[in-house]
Amino acid sequence: MSDIKPETRNPSLRLFALRCAVHVDALRHSPADYLWSIWWLITGKKLRARLQLAPLLGASSRAYDLWRAQRLSDTQNKAAAEDKGPNLRAIINDGDKVELTLSSCQSEGLAASVISAPHDLAELALRNDEWALPLFAGDTLAKGAHAQYRAATMASSANTHVIYADDDLIDSAGRLTKPHLKPSWNGELFEHFDFLTGSALIRSSMLPDLAHLDQNWAEKLTHRAIAETAKSAGEPVHIPCVLHHRRARLPSKPLQTLADGKEPLPSISVIIPTRNRVDLLRECLEGLRRTTYCGHLDILVIDNGSDDEETLDYLSGLDTGVARVLRDDGPFNFAALNNRAVESTRGELLCFLNNDIEVRDPNWLRVMATQALREDVGAVGARLLYPDGRIQHAGVVLGIGGAAAHAHRRIAPNEEGYFHRHSLPQFVSAVTAACLVVSRRKFLAVGGFDERNFAVSFNDVDLCLRLAQQGWNSLYEPRATLIHHESVSRGLDRDVKGAARQAQEVAALQSKWQTGLASADNMAKGVDPYHHPGLSRLSELFVLDL
Repeated sequence: MSDIKPETRNPSLRLFALRCAVHVDALRHSPADYLWSIWWLITGKKLRARLQLAPLLGASSRAYDLWRAQRLSDTQNKAAAEDKGPNLRAIINDGDKVELTLSSCQSEGLAASVISAPHDLAELALRNDEWALPLFAGDTLAKGAHAQYRAATMASSANTHVIYADDDLIDSAGRLTKPHLKPSWNGELFEHFDFLTGSALIRSSMLPDLAHLDQNWAEKLTHRAIAETAKSAGEPVHIPCVLHHRRARLPSKPLQTLADGKEPLPSISVIIPTRNRVDLLRECLEGLRRTTYCGHLDILVIDNGSDDEETLDYLSGLDTGVARVLRDDGPFNFAALNNRAVESTRGELLCFLNNDIEVRDPNWLRVMATQALREDVGAVGARLLYPDGRIQHAGVVLGIGGAAAHAHRRIAPNEEGYFHRHSLPQFVSAVTAACLVVSRRKFLAVGGFDERNFAVSFNDVDLCLRLAQQGWNSLYEPRATLIHHESVSRGLDRDVKGAARQAQEVAALQSKWQTGLASADNMAKGVDPYHHPGLSRLSELFVLDL
């Protein structure tokens, strides 16, 4: 297996050569963007330069080689596993190249059993203090994997029954590629994408009757162990380190529809702040008119200081059966406007909606409302696209650029992206209030939006994090997809006053939720549990931290 281990001779020279190769790749594939990053660096705008450069470097075909070389001491130079602690046993699904997997286990000092047929499982006697590591033939373990798994079992609590690690692929030339740096436990994502089977350790006491498993025993064993873990109020533990080199991975599952749309849903109040731009508001309300929702739909338009004649005429002529209009001429404070508007609504669910949202799928609200009714869910966010079809919002990642940013921004929905994460429902740290559905009860329980610290920016992020503190997870739902003409109505903060306000809100987010880049501890551990400390906090794309 020497062909899949990075060179260790002259490590400084190797690192230099890899860095050069990665930069050459970036320059060759995106010369304009690369040169702009150099310009920002020369002019003293270091953060902007890093934000420009990080995704370019991460896209290089040599990025993973460099990433591994930089972390060689962390990922492979581990002490040998000690004799004390629980026993670990690899259970290998027989097949092509099984001898490589056996050899890898032997080099790690890990006991192994090969399963040639399902009935072999019935003959496998695992002790109660043993942990099973299902593997597929041809897969191998990284150096030190046994020691890291052993250490994780010794540090785990009695409610820890599953421990999983990151993995990569071995290509036809023997090179390691496509690392999957996984999030902390994300049960919603696992429902649609099994990122554990083949790279997870399972406590034997959690295993079902092995005699009744079939050819898909490894996958079923993992899913049953997850189900048993949930019953015991525990959750899987993640080792954020590449411990598995694999020949293949399980694919994600096709998305299923949530319901037939005929089941009654609670009343929902849709709150839309607006100012002028009647063209946007008209399109938004027309989209709501086309929306299918099996329940009472109450639409409230907050007119925050419109002075355009056409807009005022349109608002005054709106049928109250279509939407109510609430005039609020105070200074623009998104959080305060919405908080006050909530007091004028009665819906069991609340939908905060920007006036520049364009509806194309009539089922979007039903999907979001259905998810918002779950007891474990707080805020539900939609997948938002730019008018050109690329992604504008697919959940929010904490810590990007020292604050928070939208994940997977500007990639096309049909692209693979980072393991199709933009196409799968999953828990996220936050979602955007440009289109957000939440239970009124939960919204009021955390005090609504923070209008003092986050008047315009990050009020949605702060809301989601406070909901999460109460056990209500934020959920990204791509089955609700809308068009977002981002910031068209209000514009961006280009003026001095707006920039100063934005800086204050960034500072407030960093102070309250520790999202800043400056903290060495945060840089090492990462801020967002659904991201990964090995991924760059300088890119909205999930690229390696170089």
